[in-house]
Amino acid sequence: MARKARRRISYVLPLANSPGGHRLGVNGLAIDTEQSILYSAGRDGLICAWNLNVDLKSSSLGARNSFAPPEPGVNAKPPASSTFRNQVQAHTHWVNDIILTQSNSALVSASSDITVKVWRPDSEDSRIPTTIGLHSDYVKCLASPGMHSDWVASGGLDHKIKIWDLNGGGERLHIDIGEHENSAKGSVYALSVRGSIMASGGPESIVRLWDPNSGKRITNFVGHTDNVRDILINEDGDTVMTASSDQTVKVWSITAGRCMHTLTMHNDSVWSLYSEHPQLSVFYSSDRAGMVAKTDFRHYSDIDESLSLAIAQEHDGVNKVVVAGEYFWTATSSSSINRWRDVDTNNQIQGRGPTMNSRSISPALPWPLDAGETNGREKPKIPPNCVLRVSNNAIFTGQKLRDPESSTIYSGVGARKPPEALGDQDLGIVIPYHSLPQETIEGQNGLIKHVMLNDRRRVLTLDTAGEVTMWDLLMCVPVQSFGKRHLEDVTPEVNTMESVANWCIVDTRTGRLACVLEENYCFDAEAYADELEVEGDADFRDDQRINLGKWVLRYLFNGLIEEELDRDNQYRRSLVNFRKPNSLLRENAPPLIKLPTSLSEQHIVSSNDDAKFATRAVNGNSQLTATPSLSIGIATPYLGTTNHTTHIQSHLPSMTEEGTALEKRQSHQSQPRASTETPADYFSNNPQNILDDHVKVPATPGEGPQEGAPQSPVDVDKEEKTKEIATLFGKKFRMNFPKKLGRSSVEAKPLVIDEKPEGSDKSEGKEGKIVEDNFFGVVQKIRNEYEEQRQSNSTHILSTGMCPSLPNETPFLRPSPSTTVIIQEDRPDLGGVADLYRGTVGSIGQDADFIESAGPMWLGDLLLRNQIPFKETSKVSFVLLPFQDQLPSIASPDGNSRLNANRMLRAKKILAYVAERIEPPPEEEDPNALKAEEYLELYCHNQLVAPTTTLATLRAHIWKNGGDVILYYKSNGRRPSLEERMVIDALEEPPAMNGSLGANL
Repeated sequence: MARKARRRISYVLPLANSPGGHRLGVNGLAIDTEQSILYSAGRDGLICAWNLNVDLKSSSLGARNSFAPPEPGVNAKPPASSTFRNQVQAHTHWVNDIILTQSNSALVSASSDITVKVWRPDSEDSRIPTTIGLHSDYVKCLASPGMHSDWVASGGLDHKIKIWDLNGGGERLHIDIGEHENSAKGSVYALSVRGSIMASGGPESIVRLWDPNSGKRITNFVGHTDNVRDILINEDGDTVMTASSDQTVKVWSITAGRCMHTLTMHNDSVWSLYSEHPQLSVFYSSDRAGMVAKTDFRHYSDIDESLSLAIAQEHDGVNKVVVAGEYFWTATSSSSINRWRDVDTNNQIQGRGPTMNSRSISPALPWPLDAGETNGREKPKIPPNCVLRVSNNAIFTGQKLRDPESSTIYSGVGARKPPEALGDQDLGIVIPYHSLPQETIEGQNGLIKHVMLNDRRRVLTLDTAGEVTMWDLLMCVPVQSFGKRHLEDVTPEVNTMESVANWCIVDTRTGRLACVLEENYCFDAEAYADELEVEGDADFRDDQRINLGKWVLRYLFNGLIEEELDRDNQYRRSLVNFRKPNSLLRENAPPLIKLPTSLSEQHIVSSNDDAKFATRAVNGNSQLTATPSLSIGIATPYLGTTNHTTHIQSHLPSMTEEGTALEKRQSHQSQPRASTETPADYFSNNPQNILDDHVKVPATPGEGPQEGAPQSPVDVDKEEKTKEIATLFGKKFRMNFPKKLGRSSVEAKPLVIDEKPEGSDKSEGKEGKIVEDNFFGVVQKIRNEYEEQRQSNSTHILSTGMCPSLPNETPFLRPSPSTTVIIQEDRPDLGGVADLYRGTVGSIGQDADFIESAGPMWLGDLLLRNQIPFKETSKVSFVLLPFQDQLPSIASPDGNSRLNANRMLRAKKILAYVAERIEPPPEEEDPNALKAEEYLELYCHNQLVAPTTTLATLRAHIWKNGGDVILYYKSNGRRPSLEERMVIDALEEPPAMNGSLGANL
């Protein structure tokens, strides 16, 4: 049976005052020459559109050299600067490739988030791209047969080539390369389509040709020795050009079925090819060293005798090069995009003549030789140092002899250095035609590294500019900047000695800080309210803990909660105002005869005012006014949510501290409970009621009490848990010991239901009612309860079934409205994650319909019913001993002092437990009496433990070993009577103390 797809929530923190542009390296470029728009896609998941503000429809190259000085009387105006047009966060991972299709109206993108998407920037709904296909691994490349085609092909690391319908028809064709080759290999890094030929390449160094109509393989080209990175096919479909990491560009003849030429003008991995020429006679290539080459063999009988120029040099490897008009653009690992002026290969080479070559050149070869002046004006010439040797068979080396001083030309600081590979032992160093771009489209600084601090609420990040910043994951804002420093130096300065459970996964792969929350761990972390900076005047209990995941989700989706409450109010109003057909009225009844109505109908008719339905306030319980002149008020329904399936209370009093403290090793049964309910044990502030007895959960195997097993000091029988314990402890705190409960929010163990058909997105509620397995399913459950209330409640008053958490449980947060919220689904069949919804905190309320469909059911339970999934509480075992026997022992009569407690229990609670057992209760309460942590101390490894230190922190940062934590308690001398009593008791009868403690327990 296939594993059910899980849904998760992600939110992305906005960068402060970030203008448009990429934050990380750029991988893809595409140009709309009609509108002069450049589209770019990068590793930040962004697709950006730029207004180039230049004419790209025509080029003067070949007619007049664009680099020649302006003719007399001609005003030379520099080209206008490019401006930002638009951008969209299309993906949640790197965008690896983009192409324009359908007459430049559709931009298709391929991403490492396994999706293929189409963005129509000129459409009415251009906010979010549409997903047209999914792979099961990174999608690396795209190809389209033409600008007017209605399909696009994609290739990825899943060894598959897929053809997608751009009009929403889904997958048209599927090619599994591994099946054709009977091999587990077959990743696709390069793809090209022209007519009835589709070519693919990858790390196997094989160029494969396919029929895009049938998916059948035509042939393979073998010759490269490394990864095939890019492919071009000419207009006639009989020539294929490939670029490889083996530093070569190969030209293949489909008719001959073999490699015709191997070009070696590059001395590093060739990453990109571009050509607009129908026969590929003029093409551009770029490599890992940052060099861009232009090769022209239009006028040459042999490609080995063609002209190849180094026209530009980038700082980093060039991922993509595109050409339009008189310009070309380069994309690198930098977030900026450079624009360069193209070079006219019809220009002459300076100082070059037939005698310069080692072999004579035929006069028929149309080399552009030096012709001096033309029309009284000297023609511009191409520097010979930028001419590249096309291949090993080239008769023209393209280089002068090495100049001993030429190697120092690029030695200056900040200069763009050609790679060492460009310098040849026999030829001279290559100096690219352009050393600087004509224009740089500036990018932004993105985050590239992060460190989660121990409190799990703050994160340190490092951006591409070297700036270190600290972020608050709860407020979704940066809180402090440390300037340009090493991240490793700042971390110890701001880190704290804490141990908090992991509740989110943080990454910076898109240049921004993203947090991922999943159902199985996002509710694991808690923090004490007195350690948090909260807004408002919420009244917290002593040692109250706040669930971090619940807190964040509550206010990320606050707009959705308000929208759902309004819809719920309208729905209940419609139910109250609904009028049943009167069964006493017959057709064609005489109009003058007035028939009596039933009492229930009278109530329905008179229930038009707002008093007939009661809406519970978000921060409290609504009060119903008593009926006048009656000694008994209206029989109001129970204010808690009527949920007969789970029997969980939904009223929201103040939250008490959860978790048993120092309990026996054997666990009791766990039961679902309300978010404000906690076990009434020693560490609780008020007694707690047990939930309905009929809610039973099977006990954990092996955790029940065993006969003859050693008992801890807090071991009590079930009978003792139902009455007041007559001990020093009980007399002081008047507490019961209920069964162990789970967590601090409404926790419900999954109900045992009948197995549903595989892939079902429905679940069966009470009385066989089917609800959807998503956020809206929670709304349906609540509405089903309203129907039950309306049928059983004669007063027709419907109390709301929605009860969001209160401010004293989730204090007010104010996340930035521009914080991005994403709902994703884990696709186990595809091996990746797909986006179902993307919005912002500010638009959450307006997108309620989308979220109801895309949101998981557990999110609806949290937001609308204040329930979180059940999970066993994590505990820490420890041994509690008196330091050097200076104080009485709290061990049981058999000497067992091994205890366990919630991992978030503070040291001061342990000291209060010790004080209760070694001191008699005071006859009268003294408001000025010292607290236990004021006169008792706790030690671990001879280190004093702070009163606010939790057991988890103590184990992780002080104990640092496996097994039970050993703790020692002692007096600090602030209460002399404690030591005096110890001396007196020791002189009288020491064994009696242990016996009395055991009896009291």
